[in-house]
Amino acid sequence: MKSYSFLLDLAVILISTKLLGLITKKFHMPQVVGALLAGLIFGPALLDFIKETDFITKTSEIGVIVLMFTAGLETDIAELKKTGKASFIIALIGVLVPMAGGFGTAYFFNTKMLPDTTASLMLQNIFIGVILTATSVSISVETLKELGKLNTKAGSAILGAAIIDDIIGIVALTVITSAADASVNLWFVLLKIAAFFIFAAVVGVIFYHLFGRFVDRYTRDMRRFIIIAFFFCLLLSYCAEQYFGVADITGAYIAGLIISKNKRVAYISSRFETLSYMFLSPMFFASIGLKVVLPKMSGSIILFAAILLVVAILTKIVGCGLGAKMCRFNNAEAMQVGCGMVSRGEVALIVANMGASTGLMSSIYFGPLIVTVIVTTIIAPILLKISFRSDKGGEQTDAERGLTADYEKVEEYVSKPE
Repeated sequence: MKSYSFLLDLAVILISTKLLGLITKKFHMPQVVGALLAGLIFGPALLDFIKETDFITKTSEIGVIVLMFTAGLETDIAELKKTGKASFIIALIGVLVPMAGGFGTAYFFNTKMLPDTTASLMLQNIFIGVILTATSVSISVETLKELGKLNTKAGSAILGAAIIDDIIGIVALTVITSAADASVNLWFVLLKIAAFFIFAAVVGVIFYHLFGRFVDRYTRDMRRFIIIAFFFCLLLSYCAEQYFGVADITGAYIAGLIISKNKRVAYISSRFETLSYMFLSPMFFASIGLKVVLPKMSGSIILFAAILLVVAILTKIVGCGLGAKMCRFNNAEAMQVGCGMVSRGEVALIVANMGASTGLMSSIYFGPLIVTVIVTTIIAPILLKISFRSDKGGEQTDAERGLTADYEKVEEYVSKPE
């Protein structure tokens, strides 16, 4: 018999994420925190009312793809170019410091509490360090959009660094996996990553010109622009993940960047914002909480979880903040960048699951890692908002950059009959 329980799940997710978002806003926290809490409360971690299903999983994946696509549409490419070198340095140090911190914590814990000097244990310690290098950029993107700081110097650096962080993370994961599995070829992985960016550049140039001509020619029914833009976003996301081993959200973000210079970008962005706000984003953020299942933990494991959490937060803030300072960001901007890279989100869960499936990590570490994922995911938007409170206006907000005028044009487009 066909089940319609997914409709109830969807209704509960939509209303709970919105209500808890409004509650967290009342406490001067980003609304995304409420959406994350909704998944935790109604998922297996607490009430166990909603369970992760294939429908929720796939819908949430589309949700994060659209979120990153709209981030690309709204990105100031000129500002992104300015922070390109800085983003690489921030990402590199923001990977090395957490990796060292995670390795050191795991090594100390294993040496003092579970003494062992086997090679497999050493690989496990390194793997835990690799997990701490992960960054869930989607959480920071939503918070930056909510604060109107997506196109600031710090915001552009966070976006650029997070994308590069993903690439470095893939390389680090491949290195550690290849140490345990001789069939994994590091050079082949690097070649595929390089090939993806060449592919994206070539396809992007072709699509940009063809789409521009199409937009110039057909202006009466602009709804078709949305369909074509979404087709390109999904196609590039699929190619990135399926053929090149690069995260699908990276493909979505690059697709957004390619379209961001089109004259109808404000109209396109507004339509995707509506879709994301109404349906896809709540599904994605709630799904993170629905993935969390808290295992039983002993006293020593709880202690390890607490230490790992502190290390996870501080190493990202210090590592990314240090990288920003090296690139001549001021203290406030360096803190903003560091806070924007704290969230581990679903990325760390995926890497941890991969480690468990390949035998690189013992199951006893799942508890501490889940605690780290939960807390960093919830605290990152809060830290990011606090860090921007000290912003005295040295950077322009989205409105000051003239985006308000663009959205006024959107209203004009929307009011026209389609």
